[in-house]
Amino acid sequence: MFEARLTQGKILKQIIEAIKDLVQEANIDCTDDEISIQAMELPPTSPSSPNIDCTDDEISIQAMDSSHVSLVSVSLRNGGFDHFRCDRPISLGFNAANMGKILKCAGNEDVVTLKADDEGEALALVFESPNMDRIADFELKLMDIENEQLGIPDTEYKCTVQMPSSEFQRIIRDLQVLGESCTISCTKEGVKFSASGDVGTGNVLVRQNATAEKEEEKVMIEMDEPVELTFALRYLNFFTKATSLGPTVILSMSPDVPVVVEYPIGETGFIKYYLAPKIDEEEE
Repeated sequence: MFEARLTQGKILKQIIEAIKDLVQEANIDCTDDEISIQAMELPPTSPSSPNIDCTDDEISIQAMDSSHVSLVSVSLRNGGFDHFRCDRPISLGFNAANMGKILKCAGNEDVVTLKADDEGEALALVFESPNMDRIADFELKLMDIENEQLGIPDTEYKCTVQMPSSEFQRIIRDLQVLGESCTISCTKEGVKFSASGDVGTGNVLVRQNATAEKEEEKVMIEMDEPVELTFALRYLNFFTKATSLGPTVILSMSPDVPVVVEYPIGETGFIKYYLAPKIDEEEE
C-alpha cells in the first residue's frame, strides 16, 4: 500500500504543469524508506532516464528530456505532506500529461491524497476541499516503464542572479519573438539578456537592486568572474511555466556548463531546471 497526503495540493498541480512539456512518462518507485519517481520524454527506449526520488524527509522529482539538453529536478520537504505510507517496494508508472488533466479537477485549496495498492493497476487521487464539504476521487491508469537513475554533479558557479520570476518570464517571452537563442551575460553592470533574428535584435539589462522593500522584488547578483552563455529560448520558455510556484527565480552560471534555473517553492522545496549552453549558434 502506498499513500501520500499533500496539504497544499496546488503545489502538485503547479509542479506537474511546470514539467509536463518536458516529461512524457514517469515512474513513482516506493520502498519502505524511499520513494523515487523516474520520468522521461518519449520514446521510452531513450537512454536518458529522468528520476524522482522521495525519502521520509522529502519527495523529489528528476527528469531529463530525450535529447539530453535539459533536466528538471524537484524537491519537496516533508512539510509539504502530512501523511506518508509505503508498506513494501512498489513502482507506479504514469503519463504526466494525463496526470495534469486529472489534477486540473482539484481546487487550489484542496488537500490531495495519492493512493495505490501493491498490485494495483491505477493510482487513486482524492481531492478534499478545506471545509470537507466536497470530496472528489479519480483513478489514473498506471503504465509499465523502465528507467535508470541519474546523477547531478555538484558545481561551483561563477555567477548567481536572483530576480523576480515574473520579470524573467516577461523577458523570455519578449525575446522569443526575435529568434531561437538567448545570450545571458553576467557582468558588474548587471545581467543582460540578448536575442537576434530576421525580425531584429533585442537586449534587456537587469541591474542589481538589493535594496527593494519586498524580498521578491530584489535583484541580487553574486559574481566571481563575468560569464556569457547562449541557450535555446524554446527550453527557457518551458522553464518559465514554473513561475506560479514562487515569486523568485535564481540563475546560476559558469563557463561551458549547464545553467541552473531555480524556483524556490516557499519553505516547501524547489524546482530546478538544467540547460546545456549552445556551442554553435546554428545548433538546436
